[in-house]
Amino acid sequence: MTDDIRDAARPPAGSAETPADPATVTPAEGGAEAVEFGAETMNADRLGQGPEAPDYKDRWLRAEAELQNSRRRAARERDDAVRSAEDRILVELIELLDDLERALGSLAPEAANDAWAQGVALTAQRMRETLARRGVTPIVALGRPFDPAFHEALLEVPAPEGVAPGSVAQEVQKGYQRGERALRPARVVVARAGAA
Repeated sequence: MTDDIRDAARPPAGSAETPADPATVTPAEGGAEAVEFGAETMNADRLGQGPEAPDYKDRWLRAEAELQNSRRRAARERDDAVRSAEDRILVELIELLDDLERALGSLAPEAANDAWAQGVALTAQRMRETLARRGVTPIVALGRPFDPAFHEALLEVPAPEGVAPGSVAQEVQKGYQRGERALRPARVVVARAGAA
């Protein structure tokens, strides 16, 4: 009797209400597969994995990379600012050392043993030591080939005896370097080939 009730509830074969092959049921037609497909799609969309959903992992990785780049850039800018400030102070110290060396250079030979002259010499020596501790060394220019990275040419003169053309013939103001770069270029006179 229960079989008869089930048979009566089923639509006749070939009618519009007869379910098709379950493998060919699309989501629009309904069926168990459609429910499973709909649930998977809904969960994928909710989790951000659907066909139209953005790639959150890719966005996160890009944002993380941008953050790391920003941190590196900020650290580099901070280091550059610190080095620039140190360089300005060191150049001012070099200018003070120039003044002391000019004062010592203008001393009369008989005044070299005076207490004040020895104090000036000691102060100049301490400044040289302080600069050396900071990695600042004088640029050796005289007789060397002219290098625009370390020398500033003030004048060009015919090459004197024993000086090669293109070399530094005279140093007008001492230059200083810090590491491999000029802190203050040496001001020089350059020898040229031929007569003036």
